Amino acid sequence: MKTFNKILITGMMAIAMFACTSEFEETDKNPNLTTVGNVRASGMFEPLLYGSANAWLNQTWFWNNELIQFTAFTGGVTRQEHRYSIADGNWQGVWNLYTSYANNAVHMYDLSVEQEDRALQAVALTLKVLYMSNLSDMYGDIPYAEAFTANKPGGTTTPAFDSQMNAYKAMFADLEAANELYASQPVFLKPALDGMYGGSMEAWRKFNNSLYLRLLCRVSGRTEMQAGSKMTEILSAPASYPIFTSNADNATVKFSGSDPYLNQFALTSQGEFTSSGRKLTRQLIGMTVVTDGGGAQVYIDPRLPIIGRKNPDAVTNPSNIWIGTVSGCTAEEQSIVDRGTSWLNAAVFCRADAPAWFMDYAEVQFILAEAALKGYIAGGEPAASEYYTEAITASLEKWAPLGQFSAVPVTISESDITTFLDSELASWDNTGNKEELIANQKFLALFWTGMEAYHEYRRTGYPELTIGDGTVFNDYTLPTRFAFPNTTIATNEKHAREALERMGGDNTMKTPVWWSKQAIEAN
Repeated sequence: MKTFNKILITGMMAIAMFACTSEFEETDKNPNLTTVGNVRASGMFEPLLYGSANAWLNQTWFWNNELIQFTAFTGGVTRQEHRYSIADGNWQGVWNLYTSYANNAVHMYDLSVEQEDRALQAVALTLKVLYMSNLSDMYGDIPYAEAFTANKPGGTTTPAFDSQMNAYKAMFADLEAANELYASQPVFLKPALDGMYGGSMEAWRKFNNSLYLRLLCRVSGRTEMQAGSKMTEILSAPASYPIFTSNADNATVKFSGSDPYLNQFALTSQGEFTSSGRKLTRQLIGMTVVTDGGGAQVYIDPRLPIIGRKNPDAVTNPSNIWIGTVSGCTAEEQSIVDRGTSWLNAAVFCRADAPAWFMDYAEVQFILAEAALKGYIAGGEPAASEYYTEAITASLEKWAPLGQFSAVPVTISESDITTFLDSELASWDNTGNKEELIANQKFLALFWTGMEAYHEYRRTGYPELTIGDGTVFNDYTLPTRFAFPNTTIATNEKHAREALERMGGDNTMKTPVWWSKQAIEAN
């Protein structure tokens, strides 16, 4: 058997066909590589799960955190994503990432149908929607119905782009189909391959339907999608639509820490990871630290010392406080705003066995809190308050075990959670704008979860971000989407141009996606 590096397809045209002559775990045992030959569906599962989990980590570190002002690379000018210096090569790379994983999920589905493996049919559909929803959320209209059909009867190398509304409807249909497959209680034949749920179809089913809630929430501003009705149906039928009910259900990919089951940043130094470039921002510090009238930092979100680390330099940070840099600052401002700034906590994140998350219980509870507050589901503000409290609790409890890895170990107790819920940062009763409170705290809870904070900001408009003076590369506008790559335009111009016309804008990072607050308010 021969192995080769992960296939990245160019646009939607190429079909990444990978396989092996015998079962994956009986050969290289490397979940980060793909192989050539005649593969069984089970041989494709590990590369999809572990490879995409590490891709999610890289995406959140490289793109999400810089775009959405969790971090800013102010250690030089080699990377300027926080200034929105993003070009075609970047658009192509992100497009290739999601389409390659989605393509391989579709191929795993096709193989599992041929091999009558209903468990992997269901998992393949769930993963396909996970990948394709992120592709759509990054670019807008995308090929869906005709995607990845080039090698199939009646297929095409120039697929039509579905409107984002129709793509979402198709994703809902795929999640419904997966839910029915899970309900048939298929057996996951090789549970040792599954580093997320150990082959539990019940757990995968909960993830599938929780992902359904995420996508319903995403399009909830579009009344024609009737998101509230479907949310109500899901909540009213837990036996038919089980969802996450605790952190034990989180879609967490667990890395053993032994090669090749390594976290994306296992071999990354603190300097490479954060301190020499990416620093925590004033935006993040402002949302997690309470400062009194005299400038003293009097209260800290318990998650902050797990997520971040103060700059230990007594010269630049003599008061030993949390300092954030300015996202989108000019090159001339860097040396000033970067003085004494805090870093990501490499001791927590750069471990060989540090986990990766696709989704967690806290997000589900935030979705329900917003839905109740807006009347999409029953309960009104009292129910929203309960969901919100549970969401905050779940987020802090998720991060608590990771505190042990900080240089100075951090603990989060039940009393710490109660104190946080009563604090100026998170108090339900003392906050007038409950919608903003939910959105802001959800934003923080989504830290280190792919591109979700970026998606949510464009949907809600929260938190209120300050656009820096150095963001000249996109005309001082936080990117509303990534543009279609030049290769996609060149090889499928007719359909790509149709998509852009439907989206109502040019192929730039200033055309809003259909479900965004900006697009809805423009109608």
